[in-house]
Amino acid sequence: MFAVGFLFTGCGLYNKYEKTVEEPADPFGTTQDITSATSETSIAEMSWREFFTDPLLQQLIEQALANNTDLNTARINVEKSQISLRTKKLAFLPSLYFSPQGSFSKFGSESWTRSYTIPLDVSWDVDLFGSLRNKKRAAKAALLQAQMAEESTRSNLISSVAQEYFYLQLLDRELDILIATDSLWKASLDTQQALYENGQAYSTAVNQQESSWLDVKLQIVAIKRSIRSTENEICSLLCITPQHIERSKWYADEYHSSADKRLFKERYMKIGVPAMMLERRPDIRLANFYIEEAFYNVQAARAAFYPSITLTGELGWSNNGGFVNPGKLLLQLVGQLSQPIFARGQINANYKTAQLTEENLKKKYVQAVVDAGNQVNEAIADCRAARENHEYYHRQVEVLHEAYNGTHELMDNGKAQYLEVLTAQESLLNAQLNEASNMYNGAQALISLYIALGGGTK
Repeated sequence: MFAVGFLFTGCGLYNKYEKTVEEPADPFGTTQDITSATSETSIAEMSWREFFTDPLLQQLIEQALANNTDLNTARINVEKSQISLRTKKLAFLPSLYFSPQGSFSKFGSESWTRSYTIPLDVSWDVDLFGSLRNKKRAAKAALLQAQMAEESTRSNLISSVAQEYFYLQLLDRELDILIATDSLWKASLDTQQALYENGQAYSTAVNQQESSWLDVKLQIVAIKRSIRSTENEICSLLCITPQHIERSKWYADEYHSSADKRLFKERYMKIGVPAMMLERRPDIRLANFYIEEAFYNVQAARAAFYPSITLTGELGWSNNGGFVNPGKLLLQLVGQLSQPIFARGQINANYKTAQLTEENLKKKYVQAVVDAGNQVNEAIADCRAARENHEYYHRQVEVLHEAYNGTHELMDNGKAQYLEVLTAQESLLNAQLNEASNMYNGAQALISLYIALGGGTK
């Protein structure tokens, strides 16, 4: 049997998995200029503590990594996979059972007889055709999948906390703008009211000004409600009860600082080479480990066509088999070979199903690479759009602020209508809000690029 088994080793049942899937040559595409970088300069190589420098944000991320339910579930799945792998490794060893048994019997008028056996039962499945070996390798691939799923959950959690934090800062900034606008527009309303009382303005001007002022009041209420909702969302990620979230001011960190607009710097647009991106992304590695597990499942399904060999033994003390009391030593060795001949097509069906699963996972891997390239491409486009828009928005705010002051002065001197002032006020407010929103979009795009390149896993 061992000689025949040795001849079957050339059938590929013991082969190790080797990656054979052809990846797209340029996963990032050629629709825009992609800046390459070495591993030392790519943002993907930065730890999340290096990438997010705000101390308050770092505290929130650390708390989320410790308490988040989804991440803890991913950790538990890793531990489950480790237990499963240990079980598959121990399957190579013989199983040993201690199973004593005894009985009393009586036939007719004869006296009672007793029999007993005190054995140690040993059973060993000989892995001659690689069934156990391939199952162990598949379990190892499943463990790697669980680890990659944990890394993916971790990076996505870091991204979610950071984006919610920056959105909270954006809302604070918008609230500051609206509160300042509220004061200015209330002063304009008072001016219009005084002009109306002196017969120098129409009531329609007062009504229009008051309507615009009330609109700002409504926006303030809406912003405050959004702040509460965002704080609750962060609390949910941190697995804590709803409470106030401490955060720095909008211009207090280097993402939004006017002196160091980090998200608009070209050096943070460098992404590294495609190979590095594929090696770092947890979802790409996860897709590859899915194929590896499927490969070994195919090998295990092939092994089911070959005989299974089981060796069993029994060693103990017994008075069965005509032995007289107090019994004698019992020793039994049995070898069993089981060769499938007709299993109603189940073995063949399992094999073909495993092959189809492997083929499907290979196609999904290619799709995962394509999707990853698209994510990087989109993130870079968003970063550059925000950077280009920033100068325009900033200049627009400056111009409209000058226009508002000039129009208001002209109106005070009777050289401009209230509608001109109202239009200047609304244009300035919208420009200020758009500038803040663009800054947030830039930070969000940079975070997306960082995660899309495999950042946040360390």
